[in-house]
Amino acid sequence: MTDSTVVDVEKEVCDWWRTNIIDMQPGVIRYRGYAIEDLIGKIGFAEMVWLMIRGELPNMGQARLLDTVLMSAVDHGPQAPSIAIARMAATCGVSLNNAMASALNVLGDVHGGASEQAAALYLSISDLVSKGDELNDATAATLDVFFEAGNKFVPGFGHRFHPIDPRAPKLLAEVERAAANGHVDGRFEKVARAVERDIERRKSRKIPMNIDGATAAIYCELGFPPAVARGLFCLSRSVGILAHAWEQTEQGGRNKGPIPRRMIWTYDGPDARLVPEPLDP
Repeated sequence: MTDSTVVDVEKEVCDWWRTNIIDMQPGVIRYRGYAIEDLIGKIGFAEMVWLMIRGELPNMGQARLLDTVLMSAVDHGPQAPSIAIARMAATCGVSLNNAMASALNVLGDVHGGASEQAAALYLSISDLVSKGDELNDATAATLDVFFEAGNKFVPGFGHRFHPIDPRAPKLLAEVERAAANGHVDGRFEKVARAVERDIERRKSRKIPMNIDGATAAIYCELGFPPAVARGLFCLSRSVGILAHAWEQTEQGGRNKGPIPRRMIWTYDGPDARLVPEPLDP
């Protein structure tokens, strides 16, 4: 093998995983160009999340808003399938990382995907506004298409437990504060409220925004794509998942299913019956 061939092979190997996220060599760790020893003690977790995803450090207002949205969605109790699964997995004797992985794997379109879906809806409305449509008209047109496609529920609005989700108003107030201080422009907070008004017009009753609708507005304000919004929700909820998995581990219990063992599920199959005798050959 010639020297030039060796160089080509080495380059191919080094280029196999190309990344501008991390530079790591013996004694050196840099994230997006920043040495880890310089970052430690100067930035918090939310700033680090921003740096890793976006490539630059956020300003103070952006960091505060991201920190707020991440902390707001960490848990919603064992009635949430992801939390229940984490606790059930822990009673099966698996380690914390296994319990967490089991729980995170159910955060899909139905459980965990509403913030991504709401963010995509808001962006569609914002795009129409940027082309000259009035906000209420853009909202109505977008929801017309949404409902004509067979959708029945607008992601981010209404809650099966809370008549008014206590998290949403506070999150929107944080957006308003950030907009007043010039850290975001506030247009997605206005879009979210326009969706809420339009739903009320259609349904003849108010269906309040929930945490997913509010966090979607924040993620859009901060410039995160909808798919990343779901990833950030998973990151947030993993805190609650870890806490519940660890609590269940400390409480003990073996093979706990979704309901107490004294309660038997409803069976609606055939009545008890005998297995037929084999047919004569």
